[in-house]
Amino acid sequence: MSEALISTAGLSVHYPLGRKLFGPPPVVRAVENVTVQIPKGSFFGLVGESGSGKTTLGRALLRAAPISKGVATYSDSEVTYDLASLTGNELKDYRKRAQLIFQDPYAALSPRMTVRDIIAEPLEVMGLTQSREETDARVRDIAARCRINLEHLRRFPHAFSGGQRQRISIARALVSEPHFIVADESVAALDVSIQADVLNLLQSIQQDMGLTFLFISHDLSVVAHTCDHLAVMYLGRLIETAPTRDLFAAPRHPYTMALMSAIPSLDPDDRGNVVKLEGEIPSPLNPPPGCKFQTRCRFAIDICRKEEPTLDQLGLEHDVACHRWQELADERQASAV
Repeated sequence: MSEALISTAGLSVHYPLGRKLFGPPPVVRAVENVTVQIPKGSFFGLVGESGSGKTTLGRALLRAAPISKGVATYSDSEVTYDLASLTGNELKDYRKRAQLIFQDPYAALSPRMTVRDIIAEPLEVMGLTQSREETDARVRDIAARCRINLEHLRRFPHAFSGGQRQRISIARALVSEPHFIVADESVAALDVSIQADVLNLLQSIQQDMGLTFLFISHDLSVVAHTCDHLAVMYLGRLIETAPTRDLFAAPRHPYTMALMSAIPSLDPDDRGNVVKLEGEIPSPLNPPPGCKFQTRCRFAIDICRKEEPTLDQLGLEHDVACHRWQELADERQASAV
């Protein structure tokens, strides 16, 4: 793995709920003990069900959510920041280096601003340009990169389709020339054909500008097309990480296997072997003991209900948090012979 731009160790995000007369207040453990490295120049995918903590983790890495415990570090060729302790001018500088592409292209843009003003706003707020002419030149350059017609810069967001609005959002995120981008379900609200166009645009821009992406999604077919490394979250925990090709070829965690089995096939006659997960994801306010997936796992045994597994390193950058992964892998291999 190449040098990490973002690295965390034991990162947790907790939200206390109100106060209690006696004892500590209840706590929502949105992200718990996450250790991960995002290599420079990578397209790093993060997947899981709704409520698994994906967005909260992305916001914590942008310092838009509080880091309750653990360490998170940003390190490029110029600076190294401890994200948990950033304040003042260092935090302002980090805002230039790390940006967010929102999920909803309709709600993310102000209807009262022209496209030019929307894209130019980060430059003006951060003081990155010295004159209107310089600002306009930066706006025109990033608009061309994002395939936005220059005559569209005078229009308002209501005049554009969902795909065009998302390209405007991408241009706004990129205009400050950041190093790290969190794309939070950035194609989930778009039609399938438009999704492909936006994903190809993101990949092209990532290669041209040398960006590092954290791509958050619940759609495994999308991350298979886009990402070179993948992490799977469940109830605020990372349960499996691996290069995308390796993870799709040989998933080790039962939850990952269930997600893989749900990917639709292009063959209408292929019914596949879909693994149906029973029940709902538990509440982060009151997670179950032991392995957090044990309440929905058909392979759970006593140790799964008592001890929470740690991420085991399988080699070749593949880690998994499951007590029975080796046993299940041996059974799959024997059944395939």
